[in-house]
Amino acid sequence: MKLEIKGACFSYGSRPVLENVTMSIKEGEVVSIVGPNGSGKSTLLKCINRILKPEGNILVDGTDLAKVKSRDLAKLLGYVPQSINHSFPATVFDTVLLGRKPYVDWSISSEDIEIVSNIISLMGLKDMALRQSNELSGGERQKVFMARALAQEPEILLLDEPTSNLDMRHQLDVLNIVKSMAKKKKMAAMMAIHDLNLAAQFSDRLIFLENGKIYEAGTPAEVITVENIRRIYGVDVDIINTSRHLHIIPLIPVNNGPGITGEQVKS
Repeated sequence: MKLEIKGACFSYGSRPVLENVTMSIKEGEVVSIVGPNGSGKSTLLKCINRILKPEGNILVDGTDLAKVKSRDLAKLLGYVPQSINHSFPATVFDTVLLGRKPYVDWSISSEDIEIVSNIISLMGLKDMALRQSNELSGGERQKVFMARALAQEPEILLLDEPTSNLDMRHQLDVLNIVKSMAKKKKMAAMMAIHDLNLAAQFSDRLIFLENGKIYEAGTPAEVITVENIRRIYGVDVDIINTSRHLHIIPLIPVNNGPGITGEQVKS
């Protein structure tokens, strides 16, 4: 399985958000889309998932996703948005079970129940399986909706800020599961994420977006450099390369970068 994005462009009204984005991701890979606020990370995921309609082509194994039926698309793509509004009453188990909808014709099978049960256990949700999803904390709901996406058994998993509502322990748990599932199930995973340290630790490749364009792409070691971070984020950093992964330590905003400048800090 291979996801290809060819010349994707998207605008909100007259404001361009994505410009000629071309990239690919193959099975088993975890690719992080990184960049400052407003660089187009979430918009790119929504374009892939057909929430937004971009110009250009988005293909899976050569098939244009624009021509794929909705039910078949749900078997190909699992998507977890950045913000989740969930007000209707449903247990955690039933919420995750909704991920099996693309496969259900007349009734839920024992296989569907087994898949959901295994994913609930994998995500550490077993003790709350019968609780109402709308009564959970933001972090707990985040894990429930990720479990629902995994229950779809997608070939491509799209995650928009998957760790934003999670504490340190659960960030590591969730991203370890994503990386493990990608390798085990030969699933491609693409996530928009702000935390460069987590991106460096759990990604095979990073895509740096700047003003809706790809500025740099490659392995974490190739693209996480002092120069790139200064250019894209306007921040000076120290980078420590350990035997496990890179560690990025922010130091101070630079004068020519976006946001607060060094002179403003001094004042």
